[in-house]
Order: sequence, then C-alpha cells, then structure tokens
Amino acid sequence: MFESLTTKLTDIFSRLRGKGTLSEEDVAVGLREIRLALLEADVNYKVVKALIERIREQAIGEAVLESLTPGQQLVKVVRAELAETMGAERSTLSLDRRPAVVLLVGLQGSGKTTAAAKLAALLKKEGRKPLLVAADVVRPAAIEQLRTLGKQVDVPVVALEGVAPPDIAAAAVETAVEDLCDVVLVDTAGRLQIDDEMMCELEQIVSGTQPSEILLVADAMTGQEAVNVASAFDERLGLTGIILTKLDGDARGGAALSIRHATGRPIKYVGTGEKIDGLEPFHPQRMADRILGMGDVVTLIEQAEERMDQQKAEELVKRVRKNRLTLQDFLEQMEEMQKLGPVSQILERLPGAAKLRAGSDSEEEAEMRRALAILRSMTVEERLNPSIIGGSRKKRIARGSGTKVRDVNRVLSRFEEAKRALKLVGGRRGKGRSPFDMLEAS
Repeated sequence: MFESLTTKLTDIFSRLRGKGTLSEEDVAVGLREIRLALLEADVNYKVVKALIERIREQAIGEAVLESLTPGQQLVKVVRAELAETMGAERSTLSLDRRPAVVLLVGLQGSGKTTAAAKLAALLKKEGRKPLLVAADVVRPAAIEQLRTLGKQVDVPVVALEGVAPPDIAAAAVETAVEDLCDVVLVDTAGRLQIDDEMMCELEQIVSGTQPSEILLVADAMTGQEAVNVASAFDERLGLTGIILTKLDGDARGGAALSIRHATGRPIKYVGTGEKIDGLEPFHPQRMADRILGMGDVVTLIEQAEERMDQQKAEELVKRVRKNRLTLQDFLEQMEEMQKLGPVSQILERLPGAAKLRAGSDSEEEAEMRRALAILRSMTVEERLNPSIIGGSRKKRIARGSGTKVRDVNRVLSRFEEAKRALKLVGGRRGKGRSPFDMLEAS
C-alpha cells in the first residue's frame, strides 16, 4: 500500500531534515519533488495543485523557516494537509433509522459482494444485527456468492428468484422489520461501464427503500478512474460515502488521495485483504502517517487486541518470566501473528517500515510459511522438549515439512536466540525492575 509514494516522500524529507536550516529555495525544491511524487502516484492533478498550494502557504513562513527543526516542521505541515485532503477526521455510517438501509453501488468487478459481507461482519462486531440482500440479478453466481459469504459471517441473506431488484430490496426491508434486523445491506448489480439502465434501476431502489447510506464500492487500483466513477455515481444518486477496495494492492495511492477532495464524499472504509476481516474504518490522519512512512501503530494495537488470544498472551508472559519458553509457545505465537495479516501488512504499520522492507514480500511470507511447516511437523513431545531433536529427528521433520535440515536448524537456532534474550531480560529482576514489572505497574 502506497509503497512507491512512501519511499519517494521518505527520501525527500530525509534530505530536508538533514539540513540545519531551510531557505525558501530549499522548500521550493522540496515542494517540486513532492508534486512530482504525487503525480507519479496517479493523484488527480487538480488535487495535487490545491494540496501543494496549501503546503506552500504554510511552509514559507516563520513557523517553518525560523523553526529550530525546519525539516520536521515541514513534515508536520505536509502530514496535516494530506489528512485534510483525505477528509481530516473519520466519517462514520449514519444508522439511526431502524432498519437502516445501506445501498452498495459500483461497477462490475469492484468487489461489492465481498464488501457487503465484510461490512456485515464488521457491523456484527459492533453489536448490530445486519441482513444481506442479493439484489444483483445480472452477474452469474452473484446470489450464490453472497449466500456463501453470508454463511461464513453468520448473517442471513434475502434472495428472491425472478423478482426485480427494486422489489427484492423493498421485500428485504419488510423482512428486516419482522426479524428485528437493524441494518439492511443491499448488494446491487454493476456493469463494465456506467450506463443509463443500471442507474435507473439504482434510482428505483433508492426511491423504494430511502437508504440511510449510499456507498460507492470503488477499486483503488484503478487510480484516477475511480475518481471519475465516483463523480458519475454521485451526480445521479447522491453518494454518502465510499468504500475503497484492494487498497493493499495499490502501490501508488492515487485514488485514496484524490477521491475525497474531488467528489466531496468521504472514504468510510478501505479493503486491505481478501479475508473476511480485511475491511477497516478509514482514518485520514492514520493514513497520512502511513503514506509518510510513520506507520500506524494504533491500528496494529487495535487489531492485536481484537484478533489475538489475550489469555494465551498472559500465559506466555508467565512462562517467559519463569524461563519456560518452548517451541510449542513459539508455534502458537506465530499462529497468533498470522491473525494480524501478512508480514508485509504488519511491517507497513511500523514507523520506518519503508526502510525495513528492503526484502520482497514473497521472501518474508515464504520464511514464515517454512517456519510454521517445520514446527507443525514436530511431535508435541519435540516442541515441549527441543533438546531431544537430534540428527535423525531433524531429517524426519525436514521431510515432513518439505524443507531441508538447514531450515530446521535455522528455526531451532532462532528459538534458542529468543530464549537467551528473554532470559537476560528476566535475569534483571534480581537487580531491579524488569520490563514485565514496569508493564504491570503501568
């Protein structure tokens, strides 16, 4: 996500921060480089022009040029203006009505059906009782896909064969009232391009259901084309927000930076993976941090609290304090880490990740998969007592995991390094307060 843009901006600000003072010429050169980086990231040229002008107005002044840390102050200005361009604050769904109807619209292939199921799963976690509606009768297998996804997230699906989409949506609202569902998520048909037939059908659904939200599901990887699509849908339907899908595959970031400024409609959610939990609320300030290579630790912590087993984490801390860490713990923690997503997604949320990620994503994921395969090929006895793993056992583990003995040795070596490091941490308790004591005190 934003890999190309983040790398370029990080390099630009690294050079500027390296200067003790900044002149107006230094700022002008920096702004030209930022402008070029944004245009290369497929950000709408009108958005780039307005953004650079706002940054220039603040940068050429005492707050930046006369500051003791002018480079850092300029980064602060750029961060604020990037966030403002994307909407400044998080925009939430308006779901006051019962049932509240949320209409998902967009072109074919943008990911509407999957986004509907992901949003249903997210709303369930927030204590809502959603209902999914299969109103896409054009795309083959769309109804079956929504039924499958509905089972996956344990949300009921309304699907009526041989009925027009406006009538399906109206009937679904009645079903929601009867079944006490408080949110109705309507998946609609798309086309390869915007046409009058599609828009007329959507207008009929809007007229019949009076939706609280009309969300455009747009493919982030289409760049500026996503902005054009959003403008066209907004003109006919009056959008209330946008869901940007496939943002994890967008190395440039043009759509995310352009669509709010160009349409005036907020991005409410972003798709960050294929899994059913790969939909996140959109926070403009956090996204600005990620674009500038500052990471997004807040979201990472929120995901860890939500997805990782807290009881297992507490038990692990106790075993570490008693120096009883085993390969079974090692395996369980790696499996817990997988719940946070691919290694690349975790890294990009860490400050300075642009510099950390010199290796390819495929190498990182392959290393993780090898280690998991090796640990899973061991017996429980071997994981609990690694000292019994000799040459013949290593060969068996390597064969069972499809790896080589040297890969098994590497995993065992890393485990021993981790144990030694944790033992040193625990050993400090006798001389003073350990990190665990400090955590408990806080």
